[in-house]
Amino acid sequence: LIGDQGYGIRLSLYYPLDNDEMQGPTGAGDNDRRDIARYTATPGNAQLEKPFNQLFQGIEYANICIDNIPKMNLYSNGSDNEKKQLQRMHGEALTLRAQFYFEAIRNWGDLPAHFEPAYILAAGNPFPSQVDRDTLYNRLLSDLNTAATLVPWRNELAAIGDPSDERITKGTVKALRARIALARGGYSLRSDGQMKRSADYLTYYQMAKDDCNDIITSGQHSLNPSYKGLWKDQVCGHVLNDPNGELMFQASATGLTGAEDSKLGYYNGPRINNKGNSSVNPLPSYFYLFDSTDTRRDVTITPYFVAANGVTKITPGSQALVSITDGKYRRDWISNPTIDPASSVQYFSLKWQIIRYADVLLMLAEAENEISSPNAAAYNAINMVRRRGFGKPISTPDVTVDIPLGLSKTEFFKYLVRERALELGGEGIRKYDLIRWNLLETAINETRNNLNRMAIATAMIQSTYMAGYPSYSLSNTLPSSMYLITGSTADNYTIWSNSYYKPAPAATPAGTTKLTWIALPTGAAPRNSVGTTAADRFATGFVTGKGELLPFPNAARTANTNLKQNPNY
Repeated sequence: LIGDQGYGIRLSLYYPLDNDEMQGPTGAGDNDRRDIARYTATPGNAQLEKPFNQLFQGIEYANICIDNIPKMNLYSNGSDNEKKQLQRMHGEALTLRAQFYFEAIRNWGDLPAHFEPAYILAAGNPFPSQVDRDTLYNRLLSDLNTAATLVPWRNELAAIGDPSDERITKGTVKALRARIALARGGYSLRSDGQMKRSADYLTYYQMAKDDCNDIITSGQHSLNPSYKGLWKDQVCGHVLNDPNGELMFQASATGLTGAEDSKLGYYNGPRINNKGNSSVNPLPSYFYLFDSTDTRRDVTITPYFVAANGVTKITPGSQALVSITDGKYRRDWISNPTIDPASSVQYFSLKWQIIRYADVLLMLAEAENEISSPNAAAYNAINMVRRRGFGKPISTPDVTVDIPLGLSKTEFFKYLVRERALELGGEGIRKYDLIRWNLLETAINETRNNLNRMAIATAMIQSTYMAGYPSYSLSNTLPSSMYLITGSTADNYTIWSNSYYKPAPAATPAGTTKLTWIALPTGAAPRNSVGTTAADRFATGFVTGKGELLPFPNAARTANTNLKQNPNY
């Protein structure tokens, strides 16, 4: 799962961009990572072959385990504990294969069916043609149904002598099954170049609903009461024990090498002592989607860099709003151990979070709404996520943050689309959500339009595909400058002396540094940096009917000449 070719950087931080939350590096096209983010990748792109190969290598390793573990004598004839241990390993292998395949399908679409080890395939058809993704998804869903009978719930681990750690449990299996079911029931780019979903899509929404309900009613998983604590203290703190069980599926990282570690917090996140890449940039339009009191904004987005002492905040660039970075994996939060600000190390052993319990709640809300209407279960699930985000008691209704009652099915869906952006920002999910909803083109176009409006200091307008911005974000008097408090060591909005939502003071306050935020247009510069850095480089090559999938790498089609290229490449 991990390493440079997996969730250590490419699958997590290259492939999911650009979307209406984040954009990739904004330099010139490079036949590399920038072209992937801009939807201009070609089959010869340098970042396609190795991740593709690693996913299928993972499938092969899982196939070997799936084929051989049930053949072991102890699997059928061992002690009760020995059988349960082997059953768990079998279930884990089925789950990992499903995740490898799912990642490959959502990036490349129809694929060859490799459900046996290579030594068996070689005796028959070693170079199979592609199989329709619906068939592949159905197999994965069936496999995960089997896996759920083989692995324990979290509270059953002690009975088989296993510790509570990040290994796969029944909750993991069911959460992944729900995610794949929603993808199976959603839209995708088909071989004829059309975005389609199957007529029986509600069957898969029901499947997702059932699995999410199983997780929720099990009582084995819950939300960490603190959104910031989850990311700063738990994920960036390298904490193994997760008392809430919110981190349901993680790609572990270790070893400080490109083969088995991650560059999370180095490639992305704020720089410290000018070390790091800060290559994942939240869009200004996404920044202003957050309510001013939503604690998730200052976790998901980092508007600062860090000085050489490792604590003092400094300006991220002369044009601050277009220099902000994502923030869930940030170097200045890392502990156990901390990272010396002078160190040039690039691997911090941060685990990529594949599925969290918050996503289970949001998947349930989506499935309930799609199957029938926004019922009490749907409202409760989405509002639990919102309350935590606003620092409120999770289980107590709160009219100040709960979404309005009495919404239609369409209206509730728009709130769900927005809530998934606010809760799951920077977690590699958004682009694939927009694709399965058939909203990627709309989201890109409307986001670009709002960026272009900000580029001339004109108020943004509400989106048509999701619930709206806070009214105070839709203003043409947002600050042209922000003032960073000298010597601040805070990690949230308190590093600034002025508000994100009101006109900037005319004079620089004492003890602050002035930097550009949303510059007013001038004759010499009719468009500010929101235009020239963000809008002009955002998803520039996206074309629907093509950009929803990546091209197969040349080497893959050379190795298997039966592999047909994706539409319009």
